[in-house]
Amino acid sequence: MNITAPKEIKTDEFRVALTPSGAKALCAGGHEVHVEQGAGAGSGFDDAAYEAAGARIVSSAAEAYAGDLVLKVKEPIACEYGFLNGQKLFTYLHLAADEALTQRLIEAKVEAYAYETLHVNNRLPLLEPMSEIAGKMAALFGAVHLGRYGGGSGRLLGGAVGVERNHVLILGAGVAGKAAALAAAGLGADVSLLDVNLERLHYLEDVLPKNVTVRYSDAHTIETLLRLSDLVIGTVLVPGAKAPKLVRREHLSLMKKGSVLVDVSIDQGGCFETSHPTTHREPTFELEGIVHYCVANMPGAYPRSSTLALTNATLPWALRLSRGEEFTCNDALRSALNTYEGKLYNKAVAEAFGMEWV
Repeated sequence: MNITAPKEIKTDEFRVALTPSGAKALCAGGHEVHVEQGAGAGSGFDDAAYEAAGARIVSSAAEAYAGDLVLKVKEPIACEYGFLNGQKLFTYLHLAADEALTQRLIEAKVEAYAYETLHVNNRLPLLEPMSEIAGKMAALFGAVHLGRYGGGSGRLLGGAVGVERNHVLILGAGVAGKAAALAAAGLGADVSLLDVNLERLHYLEDVLPKNVTVRYSDAHTIETLLRLSDLVIGTVLVPGAKAPKLVRREHLSLMKKGSVLVDVSIDQGGCFETSHPTTHREPTFELEGIVHYCVANMPGAYPRSSTLALTNATLPWALRLSRGEEFTCNDALRSALNTYEGKLYNKAVAEAFGMEWV
């Protein structure tokens, strides 16, 4: 099989879908591996390292998309749509927030597998490493933007001796929510972590620090805690579907001026009604006195760590695809399949856009 890794060109994206060690493993399987020139540079891997692993360097995106199996980190953007033509594609897709890409994948008859919808025993193993990093970042960057120079109220998240600790509200107690809670608690904040999964809450109550309180999530509890909170982190995930809007525009008036919202769910449309995607270069905007941080590829800020964590999880599945072990013989890969032979295979995406699905 010809396996390729294009250079990521989404704004401020420096991760790469294949490391030199991953290329070596694929080459050892008898495959040809082509990596676009400079694809690994942002993560600290130069072209020579790929060549030493047995890969060939190609100079154009067209060549990098010409593989039987294309490995990426982020979904193709509009200027890459012309390269899509019936190949296997393995990447983050987040189609429920992108109707244009959904239509293009169908038109081009791409066999598209999404990292974020691959299920194994009720887990999302290809989403988890990036969720952990994004959760930690949410607490850290939220704390930075609470500072006066970050646009916030000037409150130090953990306070100081003789000064009150500030409050963090986290919506969603999955991998990202747990990581955010640990980071915020480590900074000294008082943390409320909300979810509707009672089994998950029982588990987290036993393992999280004492300054983290787990609560069942409902509209009244969210409104009550919004009034108290200095930092609100949204990590809600419905696999493959748009995130529910748990904080509405009218809720902003309940919050303290200079508070910060961090929307980790923005890749799936965001769980705050007032969110819209931002970039690492312009990460925030202010609305009604509330700072919004809605960067759509948060782990891209730490590409070395993110690339290694991601490819540790994705490479075993890339190897399976390279051996011809497709959705027809693997339930996990079936759950990852989003489009195939001009048809949509993701119910949640179909519901988001009123489309037919198989």
